Amino acid sequence: MENKTDKNSYTIVFAVIMVSIVAAILAYFATALKPKIGENKRFEKQQNILYAMGVNENDESSVVFIPTNKVEETFKQYIKKQIIIQGDQITEDDDAYLIDVKKEESLAKNASYERRLPLFIGEKDGQTYYIVPLTGKGLWDAVWGYMAIDQNMVVKGVFFDHKGETPGLGANINQRFFMDDFEGELISKNGEIEGVTVKKGNADPKNVRKDDLAVDAIAGATITGDGVTAMIKKDLKLYASYFKSLKK
Repeated sequence: MENKTDKNSYTIVFAVIMVSIVAAILAYFATALKPKIGENKRFEKQQNILYAMGVNENDESSVVFIPTNKVEETFKQYIKKQIIIQGDQITEDDDAYLIDVKKEESLAKNASYERRLPLFIGEKDGQTYYIVPLTGKGLWDAVWGYMAIDQNMVVKGVFFDHKGETPGLGANINQRFFMDDFEGELISKNGEIEGVTVKKGNADPKNVRKDDLAVDAIAGATITGDGVTAMIKKDLKLYASYFKSLKK
């Protein structure tokens, strides 16, 4: 006599039931964890913005962010104003840091869309910092970051990260030895915003020259470095008009 469990129909029904159960469980956890995931993303953005302006808990060589249990309070302490630049219009918005700049870039491909550009204005030790979000493409996938500059167009700090660059090579854009080199670099020349070039063979290994608008590239990571350069130049120029207004 044939066992009912040996029939193909039983296998199919069993598979459908199991798939439905697993899907329901995953849907439940996705819904339950959504607020926490959103909270973590907010904290991460706040940490990165603060890091760029030098508000962190770094030791001599490591990258150490403000802890998540302190970051909201610290963010409010140091970030004095958040603005959105949209064409000739500038508005204040305390949630400007939540703008998806990559999405805005994509939407701006439509000529009728006026792109929203968030900018964060911070104060530290009596000095004003202007923190610009950056997005670009590395060797394998997305790269992004933040750059803090002062009114004289001098870099006060940066933070970079990536989605899938090569470990030990391009992935090192988020390491101190690379990011620290940007501090003190000029981003303008003859009154025009130029950015900072990640330059192979820069002949300035100790990063003594701060007016050459360049830092040394990471050995073996030329394409990632080129992506960082393109990202910086592309996105800083979006804010050129605003920065020029600071001089008036």
